[in-house]
Amino acid sequence: MSAGEISTTEQAPIGVIGGSGFYEFLDDVAEVSVDTPYGPPSDSLSIGNLAGRPVAFLPRHGRRHTLPPHRINYRANLWALRALGVRQVLAPGAVGGLQPDLGPGTLVVPDQLVDRTSGREQTYYDGQPGADGQLPQVVHVPFADPYCPVGRAAVLDAARSAGWQPVDGGTMVVIGGPRFSTRAESQWYGREGWSVVGMTGHPEAVLARELALCYTALSLVTDLDSGVEVGHGVTQQEVFTVFARNIDRLRLLLGDAVKTLPEDQGACPCGQALAGTERRPS
Repeated sequence: MSAGEISTTEQAPIGVIGGSGFYEFLDDVAEVSVDTPYGPPSDSLSIGNLAGRPVAFLPRHGRRHTLPPHRINYRANLWALRALGVRQVLAPGAVGGLQPDLGPGTLVVPDQLVDRTSGREQTYYDGQPGADGQLPQVVHVPFADPYCPVGRAAVLDAARSAGWQPVDGGTMVVIGGPRFSTRAESQWYGREGWSVVGMTGHPEAVLARELALCYTALSLVTDLDSGVEVGHGVTQQEVFTVFARNIDRLRLLLGDAVKTLPEDQGACPCGQALAGTERRPS
């Protein structure tokens, strides 16, 4: 099914981009394949009900977890969500803690981002000719505050109501992966005062902004990153184990957050990201 063939019964205003363990948290699920101008997304998307509201789910790494962070087609993923009617994106993910008080099991709702990736396609306005052969207009979107204030408030309220003690704010540094950080790199990130380190939070956030979508990261700390923790440093098995231990709580949190998200973007600044330009995503 192409983006232009999607019917109104297959629309969802809220999207979740998730990883392992999130594939079965929707009710009344329909699977949808979406073609995009940027190639295929990570996998087919699922549209179902969560907390009584239609929600679209996209497995970030593919449902068999076969796509490493640097091979994810981020542009196709965000484009496909918007084609399904998504205007608000919740993005849970596993991260490493960079400060001693951000240990495993901590939920951080970051408000800032540092990009340490390279080679990833991170804009829709890349100067390449469109289908009509014309060069697109150059657009510089505001990105001083990369995360949606409305979405962050909803997630924090839902987390507190569910018994979490979420960390309100902090900086996520995004690295290329798929390897974990060296001890020296992790010590450097910590000295900079950054809170958590992940591999997929960029360019998801900026591509959402270019499509005038609200984007909120939910960062679950699975380990104290190399250089903060003594010993061998983090392993993949440790990350998966801690994430699996918290997956049911995260699912419940997503449901509570979905309940409190507004019906539309309203006066949220994310929806006005392209104001003053001639570009308007359809």
